[in-house]
Amino acid sequence: MFIARRTILAAITGLAIASVASAAKDTKEIVIGTSAGPYADQIKLGIKPILEKQGYKVKIIEFNDYIQPNFALAEGSLDANVFQHIVYLNKFATEHKLALTDLVTIPTAPIAIYSKKHKALSEVQDGSTVALPNDPTNQARALVLLDQLGWIKLREKFDPVRASEKDIASYQKKIKLVPLEAAQLPRSLQDTDYSFVNGNYALASGLKLTEALITEKISPNYINLVAVRTADKQKQFAKDIAAAYRSPEFLAVTNKHFAGYAKTDYQLALQAAAK
Repeated sequence: MFIARRTILAAITGLAIASVASAAKDTKEIVIGTSAGPYADQIKLGIKPILEKQGYKVKIIEFNDYIQPNFALAEGSLDANVFQHIVYLNKFATEHKLALTDLVTIPTAPIAIYSKKHKALSEVQDGSTVALPNDPTNQARALVLLDQLGWIKLREKFDPVRASEKDIASYQKKIKLVPLEAAQLPRSLQDTDYSFVNGNYALASGLKLTEALITEKISPNYINLVAVRTADKQKQFAKDIAAAYRSPEFLAVTNKHFAGYAKTDYQLALQAAAK
């Protein structure tokens, strides 16, 4: 009788352990870090629903800077992050010795010049203040556009990815450059003549892409992306995130909610195939 009870208890215990193990195996959670604003909205409106249909639980953590999301990803607090382009990711990962890599590109809002004081770029004059990002990669984008406008002249053979104020050969317009944290640029419009504003911060602050006085033509270097730990790139959850961004369902969300964004190559291919 004692043996029978022990056998039954062992069987029950075994079933309980198996049940817990099975539940743990079936529970799939993905924690994604992103900048507050449109890239968080892309996940909420387009990516999260797709992944949840596949049985994932998706948690979104929003950040207000460009520093913490990569550290959080590297240390394991996040499974992926969405806020940066390849130039920034590679530079940050190299400088801080982080094993991070790109997974898939995403529709990107371009950097552009806005103004609360002027209706046109032609109103620029000597002494006009121009705010621009103070982080190296986004500042380079702004300087390249200023060079194209003819407001400054960059030295010959400058590197468009690494251009800095040291590369300014001359000021064609005697403007005053005001480097600021990217998140502060929308607020700077109250005080400056013109301000460069990254697309995500512009939209998060209530600015419309159509209100920009000029918008950059985004190079492949500056298309935003999903980043993951290098060791996770071939894991199933990472493949499922990438597939969600590449899906026709997400293209439909992009067309409906994110007009004016630079579409990715795979989205343009999907559109062409549908015609």
